[in-house]
Amino acid sequence: MFQANLTSVTIFLFLGFSHYPKVDITVFVLCLLMYLTTLLGNMILISITILDSRLHTPMYFFLSNLSFLDIWYTSSALAPMLANFVSGKNTISFSGCAAQMYFSLAMGSSECVLLSMMAYDRYVAICNPLRYPIIMNKRVCVQIAAVSWVTGCLTAFMETVSVLQLPLCGNSIIDHFACEILAVLKLACVDTSKVKLIMLVITILLLPMPMLLICISYALILSNILRISSADGQSKAFSTCAAHLTVVVLFYGMALCVYLKPSGVDSKEIDKFMTLVYAGLTPMLNPIIYSLRNKDVKAAVKKLLIRNPFGTALISVLK
Repeated sequence: MFQANLTSVTIFLFLGFSHYPKVDITVFVLCLLMYLTTLLGNMILISITILDSRLHTPMYFFLSNLSFLDIWYTSSALAPMLANFVSGKNTISFSGCAAQMYFSLAMGSSECVLLSMMAYDRYVAICNPLRYPIIMNKRVCVQIAAVSWVTGCLTAFMETVSVLQLPLCGNSIIDHFACEILAVLKLACVDTSKVKLIMLVITILLLPMPMLLICISYALILSNILRISSADGQSKAFSTCAAHLTVVVLFYGMALCVYLKPSGVDSKEIDKFMTLVYAGLTPMLNPIIYSLRNKDVKAAVKKLLIRNPFGTALISVLK
């Protein structure tokens, strides 16, 4: 009798930030700026990494992977929301929702693993510089990147399938601005304890454990930095580590608050803003924090601009 009442859902309706109509335009403008900045910054980083042979190193190989992930991650989360705001139709098809959920989870999960591997790369480079070329050779770098991508894609597939196969009883209103997996899970009208257990195991593997590895790596890096005799060298190293850790704390911290908060805590609006932080703000900050402040990257950008007639004119204007 219960199964007979189930209806098939083909279209979902997003509530977004409709509870706060006065902030709709503000959120749209902020999201548009974050999205465009993310695209520009990450595309610049990928381009100069490919074009400048001096940046063909493990660090920039991982940064290029991170930039590619960020572009897809932000596009899957923010682009549909921006399109819906412009069109005035806050809807998405079932297949579209499935695709958005999968790509958001896959890119976000892959980034969780990749960030921890990047922290390990920095640990080896700073604490074992003589062995660095041997430990982080080309084959190892490709394997690390592949493991990050495969892990993210497989775990995302498991979570997406486990949630979307649940009966939704005709309820098609998602109280979010995207097909976020927890928001969609709330539409199910059956026991979801097994799915929640799967998600809990995957979340623990992809959030606290990589974050712990990152913290250990940077703790070892900082202990090594303290042995540097140059005060200027210590200051620059601390500044770099602090910037990296700030982005890591923002990304992992917001995700942990959303996915590992107690089940009795219901904070839908706060969850939406937290999602904006780790899906929009951190992908925008990553290229700025990790690379665009770097002297090598600045030199590569300047070199490319000089080769381009428009770039040469731009440099002369800036001077």
